[in-house]
Amino acid sequence: MALISLKKILDLAAEHSAAIPAFNVNNLEQIQAICEAAQEMNAPIILQASSGARSYATIPFLKGLIQGALEKYPNLPICWHQDHGHTPEICFESIRAGFSSVMMDGSLLADGKTPSSFEHNVTVTSQVVSVAHALGVSVEGEIGCLGSLETGLAGDEDGTGAQNAHFSDLLTDPEMAYEFALKTHVDALAIAIGTSHGVSKFQKPPTEETLSLTRLSEIHQRLPNMHLVLHGASTVDRATVEKINQYGGAIPLTYGVPISALQKAITLGVRKINIDTDLRLAVTAAIREYFYQHPEVFDPRSYLKTTRIAMHKICCDRLIAFGAAGLAAHL
Repeated sequence: MALISLKKILDLAAEHSAAIPAFNVNNLEQIQAICEAAQEMNAPIILQASSGARSYATIPFLKGLIQGALEKYPNLPICWHQDHGHTPEICFESIRAGFSSVMMDGSLLADGKTPSSFEHNVTVTSQVVSVAHALGVSVEGEIGCLGSLETGLAGDEDGTGAQNAHFSDLLTDPEMAYEFALKTHVDALAIAIGTSHGVSKFQKPPTEETLSLTRLSEIHQRLPNMHLVLHGASTVDRATVEKINQYGGAIPLTYGVPISALQKAITLGVRKINIDTDLRLAVTAAIREYFYQHPEVFDPRSYLKTTRIAMHKICCDRLIAFGAAGLAAHL
């Protein structure tokens, strides 16, 4: 099966009141774990490359890994998505490389740090949409800046994160979201409701004041047919963090987004849920434990295999929890 567009996957998710997890990928083991889980769960999958991944692995190597996944799993519906492109040129480069979906994040300027104006966001996103749609490529946009409603700060991960954002930027305005969708014709829309990049999302279990599902509901009511996207939606599993620290790590006490909140978000129009930190934590915990238990081992294949197992479990869990399991049969 060739790569499929984000729109096709999210249209299917909407039909079944589900969401598709979008997993950030940087290397072989991540792609193997995600695809093995999706194959086992008979689910479509979104593999996405952040700006950090595109810099670390480079697009030619990532493209080779994606091609390997398509050959290994010929019946698996895969969307290859470019995460957080801050200029049209970045998105056009990804389209030329073969991505079936791109995110034009015009909420920030080209530096990936400075909040932009609404007008700038509309202009650059519309430019990408006009080119991408002509080529059958989907486009995700963003309105609002990802950040913590507890601290008023935006998280930074892989070179993306607002600096000096106004507190109002951290909560997407429903009317602005409506106008943005109307003017740009994006296929999916990332919104800000209190989630943030990185491991430090909440200082205590999130409440309505720090994770605004009410605002999400208001946006969904204004845009009932738009595929909404949650970035920074890892759960930051406490047991995984404790294992990292048990074997020499120093991850501070932090809280992620509960599965129950994500499932509620799905009923409010969220169709794509980004997962990155949870896989990073699983990899780190697996390697630290293995090094401690097997200090004599020097073959990377031995300990990297344990990371694949750890990530596989998370991927299966999310596919089931989000209602994506079994949906591949409909594509």
